[in-house]
Amino acid sequence: MSTHASQRIQLLLIDDDTKFCRLIADYLRGFGYDVHAAHNGLEGLQRATGESWQAIILDVMLPSMDGFEVLKRIRESSSVPILMLTALGEEPDRIIGLEMGADDYLPKTSSPRELLARLRALLRRASSPVAQSPGETPPDIVIGPLAINQAARLALLGDEELTLTPVEFDLLLVLAQARNRVKSREELLNEIRDRNYEVFDRSIDVHISALRKKLGDDPKAQRFIRTVRGVGYMLSNDPGRSA
Repeated sequence: MSTHASQRIQLLLIDDDTKFCRLIADYLRGFGYDVHAAHNGLEGLQRATGESWQAIILDVMLPSMDGFEVLKRIRESSSVPILMLTALGEEPDRIIGLEMGADDYLPKTSSPRELLARLRALLRRASSPVAQSPGETPPDIVIGPLAINQAARLALLGDEELTLTPVEFDLLLVLAQARNRVKSREELLNEIRDRNYEVFDRSIDVHISALRKKLGDDPKAQRFIRTVRGVGYMLSNDPGRSA
């Protein structure tokens, strides 16, 4: 079944394996994706930041600039959903990728079907509005200088818009909706992670760390997100007073 060009999903694949890129492009084309490839880190960064994409697949091992550096620079200006793809597959690499702003992580040995499932989950999470009754607009959440617009999926700290990944926004929203109540890692995982994601507890700690940096929090003087040792995390309703 053909999909009109204007409705097709524009996807950037940054990978130096040209055969792999052709295989993925051929597979995803039948599911409504237009796959554009860049074969080194510098070209990938230029295309990622200079053009409009609905998602990016980014390999770690790249010539001219590695995937982690590309990811870091993309995240300086964009919250586009990014799936890291690598032959390494080691947990430290997953942690680094998530900490630097990747939304999900997939070993390169995974099947194209699994890749498609992860992409669909990323795109659903990036575009889906917060659940609400018909005709009802969810209210903004304001906590001190932090304002969260649920409908627009936008967070402001003072007058500055925060550049958050889809997972970071969902995590912040869940904590804000339960402000002054502790959420365990398991509860947070259940509320923000699609079943299509590769879920592991430590990823929550990585996203919390990233959120704290973006909120300007000092881990030793936590204003917004506070750690409750042995239990989980809590977003304070009084960010003017550090823990």
